[in-house]
Amino acid sequence: MTASADPQNDPDDTLLDRAILGLNRGFVLLATIAMVLMMLHVTAEVVARATGWVTLIGTLEIVSYYYMILLVMLPMGFVELKHEHIRVDLFVQMMPAWLQFVLYLLSCVMCIVFFAMMFRQSFLDAWNSMQRKETIMSNFIFYIWPSRWALPIGFFGLLLASGCNLLKAFRHRKAL
Repeated sequence: MTASADPQNDPDDTLLDRAILGLNRGFVLLATIAMVLMMLHVTAEVVARATGWVTLIGTLEIVSYYYMILLVMLPMGFVELKHEHIRVDLFVQMMPAWLQFVLYLLSCVMCIVFFAMMFRQSFLDAWNSMQRKETIMSNFIFYIWPSRWALPIGFFGLLLASGCNLLKAFRHRKAL
């Protein structure tokens, strides 16, 4: 990765670029905390079961409905800012630079529209889940409505990252 492709070392970044990067770094930090907590929680469950000491009730539910969702959804905006999402650009690489630029802008606009729709719908779903205080069937009352907020937060990060990439491409007059 070159220094210009690294979102942390771009000298042409605006305050908005840095704010979006900082927000997405915060999301990555939260996902990292969720990963560490998941690792400790599962390790404690394995040790507790192996020693016959106690079984930690709710490990499967907490891992499935909280840690994993946070781990998957929150870092996606940062991954987009680093241009590390999967891209299939076999034929695009052979096209002239101006066409690559146009196609990149088009893909950014399509991403913004798609992630805006996903943000809106996941926000409405999370809101409805919170209003109903959604639970799942378990040996105890297990609320899953708080975990529903990870999706709109993740899609919001992706939406901002896609917008940031679009603006950056306009400033540099080339596909990123």
